[in-house]
This record gives sequence, C-alpha cells and structure tokens, in this order.
Amino acid sequence: MNITRKMWLPAACAAAVLSLIGAGLATARYESHKAANSTDAAVASSTGDNPSAAPDTETLVIPAGTSIRVQLDQSLDSARNRSGDVFDAHLVEPVVIGNEVVIPEKTPVRGMVADARPSGHFRHPGVLEVSLTKIQVDGNWREIATSDDFRKGGNHKKNNAGWIGGGAGGGALIGAIAAGGKGALIGGPIGAGAGTAVAFFTGKRNVHLPAESQLVFHLSQPLSVNQAPRG
Repeated sequence: MNITRKMWLPAACAAAVLSLIGAGLATARYESHKAANSTDAAVASSTGDNPSAAPDTETLVIPAGTSIRVQLDQSLDSARNRSGDVFDAHLVEPVVIGNEVVIPEKTPVRGMVADARPSGHFRHPGVLEVSLTKIQVDGNWREIATSDDFRKGGNHKKNNAGWIGGGAGGGALIGAIAAGGKGALIGGPIGAGAGTAVAFFTGKRNVHLPAESQLVFHLSQPLSVNQAPRG
C-alpha cells in the first residue's frame, strides 16, 4: 500500500505540472492572437481598409464676398425694433461653390438689428440696419460675419408741406364762404394750424420690412464648411 502511494504521488505531481504548462501555453497563444488582431485593426483603420470607419471629410471654404439671399421669418420695423434685437430667416437659394451646393436652400439663419431709430415728426425719417450673425450647418449654429442692410425711411418734408399748405388753402376757402374776404384772412391761419396738426400725426416715415421680405447680404469673412468627399 505504501509502495503504491509512493508511486502515485510523483505521477500526480507530474500531471499537475504538465497541466499548468499547457494552460500557460494556451494563455500565451490567446494573448498573442489578440494582440495581432488589434494591430491589424489599427492598420486597417489608418489605411481606410476598415469598412466601419467613418468616412473622411474635406473642408470647403466659402470666400468673402459670397452673396447670401435670405427671406425674413418675421417682420422688422424701425418704430418697434431696437439695436440688439435678434431675428430669424432662412436661405432663399443655396450657397454654391463651382457646381457644388455647399449650404442648401431653406437653411436657417439668424441676424441682429445693428441700428433702429424711429421716425420723428416733420423730419428725421426712420432708420433700420441689420446683418446676419449665424447660420446652421449640419445641425450646428456657426458664427458668420456679413455686410449690413441699411434702410432709411422716405423724406416726408414734401408731404408735410402739402398737408400744411392744403390746410391753409382749405381754411381760407372756408373763411371766404363764411364771411367773405375778411373771413378768408381769419380762416387761413386756422386752416394752416389744422394742416400742421395733420402733418404732425401722419408725417412719420418708418422703415417696415414685412415677414417674407427678401434681403441680400455678403460674407465679410470666409466661412469653412466640412463635407463628405465627392465620389
């Protein structure tokens, strides 16, 4: 019995050692295979052989001076708006470089009121100055710089003079009918006063741009846009 046990122990130890050696070799082969696969994947990704890798993009530069035609999504008015107000619009036509559409039609844009002054009575017509500040590219807002669109209300001096003169003539006519020549002398100043009042209430000349008005701006600085390469 003791002899059998003595013979069994060395055999068991040898088997255990061989088992450990086999497990170690298997682990080493696995790690080596894993490292090789990782290296192959890295090489494939760097050379573009990996079909799951994201396609490269190319950068296109929209030069300064490029026209940007937009349509207002809301109205603007020199009597209502103030400097710093933000407004929304969208492209009426795409931005094209060569024969390629870089920014499509209907792309949202945003602008800002640079200056807005309401019209005064008799003089100082309204002023409205706006520019574009942002454009949406691939779902992200990009800062842009453009020329300003400057508008000034019409000169209303001629219209006011017509109202005042017309009021005076009307007053003289009413005075003459009421009391002859003497009434004309009285009615003239009264009519002139009435004409002045009419001009005071109606003589304003503000700048009004209704919704859907189209404005044209020009880029004052180049704009870089990333796009997928053409096939």
